[in-house]
Amino acid sequence: MSTEERGTTGSGLDRLASVNLNLLVPLLALLEERSVTRAAERVGLSQPAMSHALTRMRRLLGDELVVRQGSGVTLTPRAVELLEPLRAALQQTARVVNLPRFDPATDRRVITVAMTTSTAFVVGPRLTRLLAERAPHATLRVRTFTVPSEATFVEQGVDVVLLSEGHHAPHPRERLYDDRLVVVASPDSPADADALTLIGTLPHIVVDTRRRVFPYSELEERGVPYRVGLLSSDYLLVPFLVARAGGVALLRHQVAKAMRELSDLRIEEFPFPLPALGIDMVWNPRLADQPFLAWLRELLLDVAAGL
Repeated sequence: MSTEERGTTGSGLDRLASVNLNLLVPLLALLEERSVTRAAERVGLSQPAMSHALTRMRRLLGDELVVRQGSGVTLTPRAVELLEPLRAALQQTARVVNLPRFDPATDRRVITVAMTTSTAFVVGPRLTRLLAERAPHATLRVRTFTVPSEATFVEQGVDVVLLSEGHHAPHPRERLYDDRLVVVASPDSPADADALTLIGTLPHIVVDTRRRVFPYSELEERGVPYRVGLLSSDYLLVPFLVARAGGVALLRHQVAKAMRELSDLRIEEFPFPLPALGIDMVWNPRLADQPFLAWLRELLLDVAAGL
């Protein structure tokens, strides 16, 4: 190596040695969370300490990094350029230093699973029990959403999103369990009436949306008459109202089965073939702790196996 090459290499290392590398972890948290408060919580700093770190990072990089926009914040172009290289560098650093492997018997992390309220109603109890058995010091945090956004998959410290196959995800997904649509009615409904008769004769309790709800489009295409008797903004309220007030509704089987444990509910198969309604696992692409991810995947699959 020439003197000039040694000088260039040495100069780069010397400059790197002068940088406080402890700032890189909170910097990545800030760029990913886009919130000083959430970034501080994620890396275990107080909010004033995180604000101080942001000031030092801005001075070091000569850029504002995050700027206020309306009620939130947005990344500067320089920050957007930094995000992927910084994430890759820190993930590689974690592998180089060979951090201790995940041990569920002693780990005290917060495990965050995002899902709809109805999915939480189905998997939440068994997930809570299995987690308490297998990782007794960990904490489960359930975050719920109605319709997922891009932020659902990467913000708020989410480890995995449980998502209906009908919703788009920008990241790879894997099936957790299959579900199907069923007809639910009050236990007082006519015992000799089949599913199609129930659909055509009893008032429907339907989730209130501005669009035609699947599978009512299927009924309309087949010319099956039905009448909506009640609109509810809460999906989980629908089977409870059916059980206690009468009528009929079209629900996911797993939700209906879970609700039947709380309120007597009649469940019949939908009278026509329909596409599957599976629930998938979508992992946060930021996560690099492969032993933990493999363990959590196995835990969720065990949860699904018991449904």
